Amino acid sequence: MSRNYISQTEKAKREAGDKNYPIWLVVNPKYPAVRHQIWTPVLSEIQDKVYRRIQNRIDTTNLYIRNAVIDSGIVPNTMNWWGIEVGEEIKLFREIVLEYKPKIIISFGAFPYEFLRRVFKVKPEKGPVYWGNAILGDMFGKAIQNFDINKTNRLPLLHRINSGEKFFENQNFESENYFQYVGTKIAEKILEHKNDLKIWID
Repeated sequence: MSRNYISQTEKAKREAGDKNYPIWLVVNPKYPAVRHQIWTPVLSEIQDKVYRRIQNRIDTTNLYIRNAVIDSGIVPNTMNWWGIEVGEEIKLFREIVLEYKPKIIISFGAFPYEFLRRVFKVKPEKGPVYWGNAILGDMFGKAIQNFDINKTNRLPLLHRINSGEKFFENQNFESENYFQYVGTKIAEKILEHKNDLKIWID
């Protein structure tokens, strides 16, 4: 199929929401369940922290959600990390990011994170086995530490949680604690920059 023509049905499968919304989610089309299994409990923690602080909630009606690539069949594996089609998808997404300039892009798992690194031309490029959960956890911590509201911040989350697995250096997180940890950290940054983010329920 030509990359120059994407039907409305295919487009509906790959994206939802409004690109003008300042928070985006980027997912691996092989793991669509992350929206329920990871994002829903993380968002619940964010909303809880936000409401307790400012008695308001984030309006996620127009949250922009996008599959990193349109076809799960071209998602790289250990034998074939990047194909030509993925390179085309990277260029397309880079154009969209430069046009709309989201404040936060949240990714789920190894492939979407490395995909975003290549969108933003971060070197060196890495392979699939590099981004284990512990390293992604460390990258999340660094992204929070270096958060800059004047740039697009890339926050990597996991695409699955195994109970008792090590996610962060020197710490063990059960699944509930992982959601609480990342939700709290994201909420803190959103609250810190609440006047710069048009995300609130009127």
